[in-house]
Amino acid sequence: MANRLRSLRPPAPPAEAKPESPSKALRVLGSVLAPTTVLTGLLFFFGRQHANWLLDYFGVPLSTTGLTAQDYLVRSADGLFGPIAVVLAAVLTLLWLYRFLRARLGDAAWQRLLRLATPVAVVCGLAGFAVAAVGVVRPEAFASSYSVPGAGLSLGVLFLVSASRLLAARARRPLPAAVATAEWLAAFALVSVGLFWAVADYSASVGVGRAIQIEAALAGPPETVLYSAKSLNLTAPGVRETPCRDPDTAYHYRYTGLKLILQSGGQYFLLPVQWHKADGTAVVLPRTDALRLEFTPAADPDAPC
Repeated sequence: MANRLRSLRPPAPPAEAKPESPSKALRVLGSVLAPTTVLTGLLFFFGRQHANWLLDYFGVPLSTTGLTAQDYLVRSADGLFGPIAVVLAAVLTLLWLYRFLRARLGDAAWQRLLRLATPVAVVCGLAGFAVAAVGVVRPEAFASSYSVPGAGLSLGVLFLVSASRLLAARARRPLPAAVATAEWLAAFALVSVGLFWAVADYSASVGVGRAIQIEAALAGPPETVLYSAKSLNLTAPGVRETPCRDPDTAYHYRYTGLKLILQSGGQYFLLPVQWHKADGTAVVLPRTDALRLEFTPAADPDAPC
């Protein structure tokens, strides 16, 4: 009788397929290329490009300054932390919006919202790819906003990946683990490429902008007074050499009309206060005991040393 009752029971419904979990792909990403590594690379890359374009404005090769990796990371604070804060704030806002809507909407309303969000994400993703393609074919189209194509590539990838995840969740047919992992790796790589592309263009504009600000502030305080054990034969406009009268002094020449712009890697980078881009001369000196720097609101070129 028990066997007959068991045979009369309807067969159990097949288990509902669950979308593939990205945990394996994320573990692979973490072991191959951690997000913190990408962030550090972005900071270093931005700092180096920033310094390169700033010095190039004054006609100084980057290799002559001897900047270190730490210098590049420190310089990345000049202009990059703002965009990073905006991006993180946007991500946090989207997460809060997701939690709010998921808690307020019923299952039927939530499914309708997902069905509507899928084509929207596809359209936005394709638009991002189109912007990136225009940036490759016609970069002059973004002459005033060079970072847009790289940002378009990253956002386009994120939108299309989101659409792919929504479609997979609705189809209830999980992809093979290898395919899902390859999808996440490719998306991570493309987003990283887009970020480095955007940072390269953005750092150029920030570096040149900072150089223009430095040029405008050259005439203001403080001024740098340079003492040297030997004559440096500085002949830049506005720079004055004054021989020191005391024969027992360690520094026999005094130079006024200069301003220290950067000191790193054992080098001093100075500019005359009357520097102009059309015909200006930049000065790079090694940091040695034969040189001494003083800083003053206004140096008197006629004062004895």
